[in-house]
Amino acid sequence: METIHAADRVFVTWDSEPIENGAVVVGGDRIGAVGPYDELRERFPQARVRHWPGSLGPARIHDGPVPAAPSPRERIHAVLKLGAVAIPERYVDSPELRAAAERNDVVVFPGTAGTPAIRQTGRADLAVFDGAGACIATVCAGRLVHRRR
Repeated sequence: METIHAADRVFVTWDSEPIENGAVVVGGDRIGAVGPYDELRERFPQARVRHWPGSLGPARIHDGPVPAAPSPRERIHAVLKLGAVAIPERYVDSPELRAAAERNDVVVFPGTAGTPAIRQTGRADLAVFDGAGACIATVCAGRLVHRRR
């Protein structure tokens, strides 16, 4: 079943012009479409809809040490709460942390990464931020893994 993630503004990249009242269609772990909400709702009438306040765009890369926490699982969750779903390998400092990242579909990559973007058929990694820049929700490989209450 597809999910439409709709927001006040959708950014294909965080540097692009936003799509006002935009949306992203997610099916499984992939992006099915991105565009104006009304158009996508018409194209995908059976999809469930999640409306988010604020700005939706590609999930971020956590480019720094992974936050301290009592367990590797909680360290990875701290990254997800920031709207990030990828971590450079140099910051994954133990096999336990790497395993926790893998269990949560967080990407651990060598070297440097490109600019995160929402691409049709690309992996569904999304983040939603409020006007103050706080993360409201994180979608990692199509799964809602963080939602601020």
